[in-house]
Amino acid sequence: MSKTVHLDEEECIGCASCVEICPEVFQMKEGDDKAEVIKPEGGPEELIQEAIDTCPVSCIRWEE
Repeated sequence: MSKTVHLDEEECIGCASCVEICPEVFQMKEGDDKAEVIKPEGGPEELIQEAIDTCPVSCIRWEE
C-alpha cells in the first residue's frame, strides 16, 4: 500500500506555505482561508516532506 497526503483542514491556519512549496499537491480552498490537498496520491515526495516540515501547525502528514 502506498502512502497518501492528508491535511487536517480544521487545524490549518491558511499560511499557504504548502501551496508555495508544492502547488501540484496543495491549493488554497476557494472561499475559505484554508489549504486543501488536490492530489492525495502525492507528487514529488521531497517537496511534500518539505511542506510537512514547514507547516507551522503540523496539520499535514503522510497516511499509509
